[in-house]
Amino acid sequence: MISLPRLYAILDISCFSTPEALFGAAEELVIAGVMVLQYRDKSANAQQMLEIARDLRDGSWPARAAATHGPKLIMNDRADLCLAADFDGVHVGQDDLSPEGARKIVGAERWLGVSTHNPQQVREAEKTSADYIAIGPVFTTASKSIPDPVIGLSGVRQARALTNKPLVAIGGITRENCRSVIDAGADSVAVISDLIREPGKSAEEFLRILG
Repeated sequence: MISLPRLYAILDISCFSTPEALFGAAEELVIAGVMVLQYRDKSANAQQMLEIARDLRDGSWPARAAATHGPKLIMNDRADLCLAADFDGVHVGQDDLSPEGARKIVGAERWLGVSTHNPQQVREAEKTSADYIAIGPVFTTASKSIPDPVIGLSGVRQARALTNKPLVAIGGITRENCRSVIDAGADSVAVISDLIREPGKSAEEFLRILG
C-alpha cells in the first residue's frame, strides 16, 4: 500500500496565464516540501499536454533538478500521456477510462488514483486496483463548472468507513479547514485554489497545519 503525503497539490493549467507560470508555481511548491503534484489540463490537445508534462518531468525548472527526491508526478485523466511523459501515476475520474483500463496501460508500478463522489462509488473503487481513492467535493468548489454535490465532513467519515485504501479529500479545501478534513479520516488533502497565490508560502502553511 502506498503512503500519501498530507498535501496533494493539483496544478490546473486553467489557473495560470502561461505554462511558464505553472512551472514557477511547481518550483515553489517543491521547494516548500510538496511531494505530490498532479498536472491537470481539461482544454489542451494531447500534444500540448505532453509537451508541458515532459517539461515537468525533465526538470526544466530549477527546483526539480535540485531536489534530491523529486515529487511524484501524477497525470490527470490520461493514462496514455502518463506513460508517454514517464509520470509516476495517473488519476482518473468517473467519466474517464476505468481504473482497470488505466491499470492495463500504466502497469503495476505506477500510482493509480480514482475520483469518487458518493458511497456507492467508494465501494466500487475499493474493489479495483486503485492505489488511492479521492472523495469530494468536501466543500463548495469553483474548480469545476458543474461540480458534484458537496459531501461535507460527514461524507469523508463515511468514505473512510468504506475503504482501507489511502483516502484523498478534495473540493474547497483551504488552510482554514484542512485540519478538520484530516480529523474526519482523510489521509491527504488535494488543493488547487488555495495554492495559487504565493504557492510556496501557502504550501508551507498547509504543511505546518497538517503536521
